[in-house]
Amino acid sequence: MDIKYTNGEDPDFIRLCEKLDHYLNRLAGGEENRKAYIPLNATAGIRDVYVVYDEDTPIACSGFKHHSDKTAEIKRVFVEEAHRNKGIAKQMMRLLEAMAKKKGYERLVVETGRDMAGALVLYRSLGYTVIPNYEPYDCLPNSICMEKEL
Repeated sequence: MDIKYTNGEDPDFIRLCEKLDHYLNRLAGGEENRKAYIPLNATAGIRDVYVVYDEDTPIACSGFKHHSDKTAEIKRVFVEEAHRNKGIAKQMMRLLEAMAKKKGYERLVVETGRDMAGALVLYRSLGYTVIPNYEPYDCLPNSICMEKEL
């Protein structure tokens, strides 16, 4: 497997984000049930991205964007279903954490859904703790927000 550091305009990252959206729509019972989240998942502003390849095929992605002076927000963590449970997401998260620290961030935040058991296990295993929901997720009852000090 190869890992490429890129940005939110990378075509492979965008395609993987589209697959993530389809996956989330399936979990939620359709796009209509996710309409409040869709504008919050735009790739605009995501400048730091990792894309994982199995040979030449993109199979996973993750990124972060500026949230505040010392805080970055993790965005669009996704691993194709056939490649899950192999440690890929954990590896990407560690790379994101290292890059965020290198760029001067002291804290990472992330939002996930209450029905995203795998994501919750991943983030907790990496030392993220639940915090009160931050904007714009503070009015979305299905959201769980977490943080980690770097």
